[in-house]
Amino acid sequence: MDKFEKGFLVGAATAAHQVEGNNIHSDYWAQEQLPHTSFTESSGIACDHYHRYEEDIRLLADAGLNAYRFSVEWARIEPREGRFEPAEIEHYRRVIACCKAHGVEPVVTLHHFTSPKWLIAKGGWEAEATVDSFARYAGYVARKLGGELNYICTINEANMGLQLAAIAKRFQLMAQQAAQVAGAGKSAEGSVQVGMNFQKMMENMQFAAAENAGVFGDPQPKVFVSERTPAGDLLVLRAHAAARQAVKAACPHVKVGLTLSLHDLQPQPGGEAFAAAAWEEEFTHYLPYIQGDDFLGVQNYTRTLYGPEGQMPAPQGAELTQMDYEFYPQALEHVLRRVAEDFHGDLIVTENGIATADDTRRVAFIGQALAGVRRCIADGLPVKGYFHWSLLDNFEWQKGYAMNFGLVTVDRKTMARTPKPSLAVLGGYAGA
Repeated sequence: MDKFEKGFLVGAATAAHQVEGNNIHSDYWAQEQLPHTSFTESSGIACDHYHRYEEDIRLLADAGLNAYRFSVEWARIEPREGRFEPAEIEHYRRVIACCKAHGVEPVVTLHHFTSPKWLIAKGGWEAEATVDSFARYAGYVARKLGGELNYICTINEANMGLQLAAIAKRFQLMAQQAAQVAGAGKSAEGSVQVGMNFQKMMENMQFAAAENAGVFGDPQPKVFVSERTPAGDLLVLRAHAAARQAVKAACPHVKVGLTLSLHDLQPQPGGEAFAAAAWEEEFTHYLPYIQGDDFLGVQNYTRTLYGPEGQMPAPQGAELTQMDYEFYPQALEHVLRRVAEDFHGDLIVTENGIATADDTRRVAFIGQALAGVRRCIADGLPVKGYFHWSLLDNFEWQKGYAMNFGLVTVDRKTMARTPKPSLAVLGGYAGA
């Protein structure tokens, strides 16, 4: 295989809550424990990455990868409002040091879906105070760790709330119209790039409201992965801008950006207006708030087709992943090219991957996706790195541990790690 040029980041990604375990001060942990939770299981010990990060980073490095994207957990660092935990910052300092000891570039995300429980009790991601709270946290992390970093992502998939609002509406419509609600729910869930159980959410709605009120003081807590209002959408971007400013004030050298969940939106005859409107919501309207960023994290898993009636299902007979996404690695190249038309900073693929128990399909996916990345670079696009999702088979949010996204298998009983062939294949693309 042809290696990328030296300096191109070839890595894998994780999120703290999905791999670390026992994230007890977070909103997600609280929701997982509700009697009528929408989670199929609790995160629990997850992959015990909090204690086994050295082993995991060594596996990554030994396979040839040169970068690791991971998130620091706000709920660990600030478990109570205004009270930071020095021991937790020191933990992440050791993770960064471990990366560097193995020749791996650490790329840190400040917020990957989970928030401190106290933040949600104060109104969460629809509350004005969250902008300042997030900036304070970002500034603290930057002052403590920024001198050892070159890249910081402020917010993972800042556009996820609007995507969830759209899919929730679509799910309800499908559930009302379909003769078999379960089947409709399955196909709806397959069109959003995060593990959600909309069917279970609807079934538990009346019970969950009372339970959420007891835990958060709000029957519909405004967690980051909630249906977002337009005002809340703007608030997330303002939080990003405030965090960017706080990071730059502490560490001007650090490159700052956010990540967006982006589909390859393909109009079929008669679907052009639907596709255009979807791209405006998914990407274009964020441009005024990210043009000052050093880079954009592009996160893509599949394509979405639009016809005269709106969004269409995957083509008949198409290969589907465990998440009910269409297997379509070509989507990444298409999205990178489209994004580069309007965003002129560096581009980093911060997530791209496939949920499958068949690692040969993951190997094929990686090969086709990276061929597209290489074509983009050849045409002058400023693509600076590729992070596969995910390093480990981990906790896929509401879907629990059933999804196999990892380059490494984790035995759920023993926590033993077993690298899959795809890990070495990906590492083979890294330049010397």
